[in-house]
Amino acid sequence: MRIFDISVPVRPGMHVYPGDPAVDVERVLSIAAGDGMNLTRAGFGLHTGTHVDAPLHFVDGASSVDELPLDALVGPAIVVDATRFDGDIGPAELDLLAIPSGTTRILFKTRNSRLWERDSFSPEFVGLTPGAATQLVDRGVQLVGIDYLSIAPASDPAPTHIALLRAAIVIVEGLDLRQVEPGEYMLACLPLRVAGADGAPARAVLWRD
Repeated sequence: MRIFDISVPVRPGMHVYPGDPAVDVERVLSIAAGDGMNLTRAGFGLHTGTHVDAPLHFVDGASSVDELPLDALVGPAIVVDATRFDGDIGPAELDLLAIPSGTTRILFKTRNSRLWERDSFSPEFVGLTPGAATQLVDRGVQLVGIDYLSIAPASDPAPTHIALLRAAIVIVEGLDLRQVEPGEYMLACLPLRVAGADGAPARAVLWRD
């Protein structure tokens, strides 16, 4: 069995979505400095790197990240190759991807993955249009993920998020799929259990025999 870590390392200077807090990681105790242990403090937004959006992120009063169903976060998933698309993914593009009926967890591998190689955030990423989001809702999808910091187009992020989150579809953003071939996998993506939060960083892995 091979396990693929599809999480982005959390580190100072990493890409963050505009308006989100920058990442600050500081060693506050150090054995080398004569302390009895190494101890690190970290500060960053809960939508940093690889993270899960809870419905509360865009729907006031909805479920928080600690209330997400675990069965949506672990199970069979498909990585679909959407690297051919230069623009956002709408219903027509979804049809071209020929995603098998009954698929409940979908990870979109797009040209976004190469954006992680840049020195700073790029707004030129591929997202899902509201029409594509509605189509995924109609298909009964439980979880949808993408390989950059937003599932939605940068020009108008709210409608896509709202369509998915109102239907209680788990959104995973900030995946790194550069080393993953399209196909069927098992997925585990568990966000930190931050009480009452609208999202949380997660360690996401894929595996298959």
